[in-house]
Amino acid sequence: MFTAWILGLAAVTALGQSPRIEGLGLPAAQADGPVRNVVQFVFPEQVTVPAGKSTVVALHFRVAPGLHINSHNPKDEFLVPTTFSIPDGAGVKLDGAAYPAGAEMTLPLDPQTKLSVYTGDFTLQARITAAPGDHLVEAKLRFQACDNRACMPPKTIPVAIDVRGNRE
Repeated sequence: MFTAWILGLAAVTALGQSPRIEGLGLPAAQADGPVRNVVQFVFPEQVTVPAGKSTVVALHFRVAPGLHINSHNPKDEFLVPTTFSIPDGAGVKLDGAAYPAGAEMTLPLDPQTKLSVYTGDFTLQARITAAPGDHLVEAKLRFQACDNRACMPPKTIPVAIDVRGNRE
């Protein structure tokens, strides 16, 4: 049933209609306005790593109260996973990311379906390699936020990090 609900939402969105986000009282296309900080990058704003060496950096995020986002490994192929990326040419390369395990959740509309989600604060471990020097990196976090009744369209937010690659 949940998959059918998601497909129905996708079909309505594809037709240009504006599905309502119950509980927030807003059309999905406008939910980004008043609920601006659905997911917020908390810290760090600056990191210093050894240049040329793959280093793990913990990135902290916060999901707005009353909402959840799909984990990196959602339990249904039609759900949008949370992903982190760094664009090419940033002076910093993403070697990989370790995402936290999602919390299991069921929705009142379909208690048989179990979801894997992030709520509240969560941390992902990004393994990066930086070139020597100072690099203002505008990484990206892509996710799909939902409340207990409906989902918003997928969104990508900037994750600005000043990465300093120090020579040892």
